Amino acid sequence: MTLRGVVLALATALLAATCASAAQPELVRDRTTPASQASDAALLHSLDHDVFLNGSYAGPTGKLGYRLMPPATVQDGKRYPLVIVLHGSGAIGNDNIRQLGALAMSWSAPAIRKRFPAYVLAPQFAERSANYKPSAVDSLPAAQPGPNLPTLLALVEQLKPQFAIDTDRIYVTGFSMGASAATQAVLKNTSMFAAAAAFSGIAPERAAAAQLKDLPLLLVHGNADTENSIEADRAMFAALQRQPGGAKARFIEYQGMEHMVPPDMLLSPVWRDWLFAQHKAR
Repeated sequence: MTLRGVVLALATALLAATCASAAQPELVRDRTTPASQASDAALLHSLDHDVFLNGSYAGPTGKLGYRLMPPATVQDGKRYPLVIVLHGSGAIGNDNIRQLGALAMSWSAPAIRKRFPAYVLAPQFAERSANYKPSAVDSLPAAQPGPNLPTLLALVEQLKPQFAIDTDRIYVTGFSMGASAATQAVLKNTSMFAAAAAFSGIAPERAAAAQLKDLPLLLVHGNADTENSIEADRAMFAALQRQPGGAKARFIEYQGMEHMVPPDMLLSPVWRDWLFAQHKAR
């Protein structure tokens, strides 16, 4: 078995263990090597932004530029998941390109695009999509929704009839501010999303656990993150576990990792297998 095969096997076992014991965060370390990180970085850098088609939306709630990558092949009569990838604060603007960072572009890697055919939506916000203030419960940071999230939700509603989107499999993910906005988008419309994955974000007010308890939610954070402290995610996960009947949240805590998407998750199929297995409850 190759090194990458061993890594994926270990990662699969880890995520399975996380799912089996959801009441506790899974403590892991980055399983990539410097050589594999360099190889993955080179692959991501080589990917063509133009597979993400330019788009713009204007409606009663505002305007939003976006990029949309369709499945490589769209079969007649088949519907595909919609994956929404929300960017961090460094990509705020109007150029409709900077939001195509590593997390968004990873979906266009040939092996990922083949295994996970989907429409991938990468909007660009001209202002913050989430803001932070101390929680009234524990004084840790808590995310608040940015004013542009209703526009994002309206864009999704516009796209659903235009493309072969499986409305039972709409997923939202993001990094940093985008991770914070991902859970805020769910809170704005809990019936829209089948699952969410938040990388290095700031969790909502802990009282929101009651609204999120039925959502398959993957929280991923490094315990050496000095930009967005892991403590808010820890508090949110604990609040979710206190909900009657528990919750569907999963929490992966990376030992010694700073503010980033874990390098071993960028091109990993493991968490995507989990994501694509989720369907909206009816």
